[in-house]
Amino acid sequence: MRRAALRLCTLNKGLRAPVRGLAQGSQDPKKKSVLRMHEACSPIHVNHVRDKLREIVGVSTNWRDHVKAMEERKLLQSLLAQSQEGLPPRRMKDSYIEVLLPLGSQPELREKYLTVQNTIRFGRILEDLDSLGVLICYMHTKINSAKMSPLSIVTALVDKIDMCKRSLSPEQDIKFSGHVSWVGKTSMEVKMQMFQLHGDEFCPVLDATFVMVARDSENKGPAFVNPLIPESPEEEELFRQGELNKGKRIAFSSASLLKMAPSAEERTTIHEMFLSTLDPKTIRFQSRVLPPNAVWMEDSKLKSLVVCHPQERNIFNRIFGGFLMRKAYELGWAAACNFGGSRPFVVAVDDIMFQKPVEIGSLLFLSSQVCFTQSNYIQVRVHSEVASLENKEHMTTNVFHFTFMSEKEVPLVFPKTYGESMLYLDGQRHFNSMSVPVTLRKNYLVEP
Repeated sequence: MRRAALRLCTLNKGLRAPVRGLAQGSQDPKKKSVLRMHEACSPIHVNHVRDKLREIVGVSTNWRDHVKAMEERKLLQSLLAQSQEGLPPRRMKDSYIEVLLPLGSQPELREKYLTVQNTIRFGRILEDLDSLGVLICYMHTKINSAKMSPLSIVTALVDKIDMCKRSLSPEQDIKFSGHVSWVGKTSMEVKMQMFQLHGDEFCPVLDATFVMVARDSENKGPAFVNPLIPESPEEEELFRQGELNKGKRIAFSSASLLKMAPSAEERTTIHEMFLSTLDPKTIRFQSRVLPPNAVWMEDSKLKSLVVCHPQERNIFNRIFGGFLMRKAYELGWAAACNFGGSRPFVVAVDDIMFQKPVEIGSLLFLSSQVCFTQSNYIQVRVHSEVASLENKEHMTTNVFHFTFMSEKEVPLVFPKTYGESMLYLDGQRHFNSMSVPVTLRKNYLVEP
C-alpha cells in the first residue's frame, strides 16, 4: 500500500516537508494539482452536504423510518448499468464542487471545530472531507433522468492528505473544493482542496486524495461507474497519477509483514534490540530489563469504547466513516500526548483502509499503541474493531497510523514479544517513509 501523507508544505525556505512514496505534491501552493474551477459553481454550506447526500440516496432523516427507506432503494436496482460501456463518459469539471465552512461569518459554528488551544480540530476536518468526497462521486455518476441514485458510494481509502498552510484560524471562513481525478471500473479517486480566507483571498491550506468505491443500491456488491475523459495535459497527468497510485497500493500490500517475513536488516534490528534488554548480571533469555530512557511497548497503550448510536450514522445507516476517523485520530493523539508528556502535533497520516462497515448498535473498540519512536517523533498505531451486542466475536474494521511530533525528546519504545516486534517494524516502515524530517514549529501543525 503506497504511503499516504499528511504533509506540511513549505511556506518558507526554513521548513522542508515529509513525503510518502508517490505522494509528493508540489510544495508551491500556486502549483497544486487540483483543478482550479472556482467560477464553475457557487459554494454550498458545509451543513447542507449531508442533506444533499440524503436527497440523492433517498433516505429518511428519521431513524425510525430507516428500514422502509432501505427497502425502497431495492427498486433502484434496475437503473444500474450492466457494463461501464453503457454509461456516458464524464469530465473532471462535471463533478467539481465547492463547500463553504463559514467560521468567520457564522461564529456559532466555531465551537464544534475549536480546540482548547484556539486552533481547528483536525478530526472535524476529516469528517467534512469524507462527506465531500462521497458527494463529489455522486456528481460524477449522476443520472439526470432519475431523482435518486441507484449507487451506494462509500469511502475505501484515505490515500493522501497534505497540509500546506502554517496554521488554521478558527475565525476565518474555510472553503473546500474537489472533483473526481481518476476512475476505474467500480472505483474513483477524488482530489480535494481546502482554503482559508485571508483578507479578500482564499489561500490553499490542505490537499487530500480519497478513493471511493461504488456498490449497488443495497450496498451488497460492486457497481460500474461512468468513465472519465481528461480534457487537458494537466488532467491527463492527474489521471496517469491515479493509475500509478493504484499500482503502488497493490505492490505495497504484497510486501506487508502479515504476508512476508521481515528483511535481513529488519531482523538484525529486532535481534539487537532484544540483546540490549538482556540482564547483564544473569545473561538469560527469560530475564529482560529496559535500557535507560526506554518504555516497554505494552505500557504505551490507550483504549476506548464507543457505543454506536444512530446519531453517527451515514446515509446508508452504518456508522459515518468520518466519525470513525475522528475518534481514532483523537485517541492516537491522546496516546502520543500521554507518552511524550507534552502536546504533540501531527506530521503524517498513513493510508486509512475501510475494511468492514460498522453497524448501528455495535460496540466499537479502539486501541492505540506507540509502536516506534525516534528523537521527538512518536509513531502511533490505532486498531479499530467491532462486536455486536448479541455476538461477542470481534472483527477488525480499520487500522490507522499517525506520526506525531513532541516538543521534547521522547523515550525509546521496546517490544517484548514477536508480535510487538512486528508492530515495531511496521511502525518503523511508516516513519521511514517520510523522506525529510520536519522542523518542529507549532504554527505549522494541527492538533485534534
